[in-house]
Amino acid sequence: MIEIENISKKYGGKQALSNINLRIKRGEVVGLLGLNGAGKSTTMNILTGYMSADQGAVTIGGYDIAKEPLAAKKLIGYLPEQFSFYSDMKVVEYLSFICDIKKIKSGRKEHIEDLCNRVGISHIKSRMIKNLSKGYRQRIGLVQALLGNPEVVILDEPTVGLDPSQVVDIRSLIREIGEKRTVIISSHILSEVELVCSRVVLLHEGKIIADDTPDNLRKSMCESNKVIAHIEGGIGLVTKALGDRNVFEKVTILKQVELDTYEYLIEGKKDTDIRRLLFNCLAKANLPALSIHSSEFTLEDFFLKHIENSNNVDKEAHDVVYP
Repeated sequence: MIEIENISKKYGGKQALSNINLRIKRGEVVGLLGLNGAGKSTTMNILTGYMSADQGAVTIGGYDIAKEPLAAKKLIGYLPEQFSFYSDMKVVEYLSFICDIKKIKSGRKEHIEDLCNRVGISHIKSRMIKNLSKGYRQRIGLVQALLGNPEVVILDEPTVGLDPSQVVDIRSLIREIGEKRTVIISSHILSEVELVCSRVVLLHEGKIIADDTPDNLRKSMCESNKVIAHIEGGIGLVTKALGDRNVFEKVTILKQVELDTYEYLIEGKKDTDIRRLLFNCLAKANLPALSIHSSEFTLEDFFLKHIENSNNVDKEAHDVVYP
């Protein structure tokens, strides 16, 4: 549905994007992650035709966004982070105006009503936009992006300004939209990306440094030599049972989880799966293991680790001295 081929963009002396390549299929919900200045907004602006790339090409549904902008833009619904309204319009007037721009004629009233119901703004349709809160304005922006049932929906920070219950509703709606269309979300909320997105693209300094499902990215950081265990029994008995330094290098008490049961972080030698060894040691000492699971990284850990690794690689490259 979306093809990005070798796009680059430069602002003065700043390289915002550098040879970005990306393929996104129908039915994918893709999260763009990155620090401020990573290139997320520039990528979205080029995808929507708001600005042009210095080189490379973007194709939306088979249409080149630079050569056939009107045909490509008809397939796109866009919610920018900083969204502007005609504040003196009523909500329904504004949405009808957007329908005029998108040339939506048949079933317009029913279409607006359906989207307003789904986003939870039916009760404020007759109010002036200037009198509404940021949360309501954000939801109006989401409705205008969905008007016309676009094939591609691009959302920049879609849940900013919403209260917790509204966030849950909008996330559910995004997942529903993503079943039949292509959705791209830019967000700084990592938990949101994990809950909503089927794929994550991590941008750093204008380059893609990771591209995979949230589960795969998290699992790639999982360390088999570290486990979290809830073990019933006295701390002294547990540390004695696990005291063989040839098997377990470190045992850390994290917290008490219930009466006479504690949570431990247990570490073995690098690249060693210690789960069976741990189970056997505890069974031999007659200490019940109520749970044992791998010490998995969250998506936030992955994000920070990859940024750190990328910065280290860049630093090493700059430190090279050629004869």
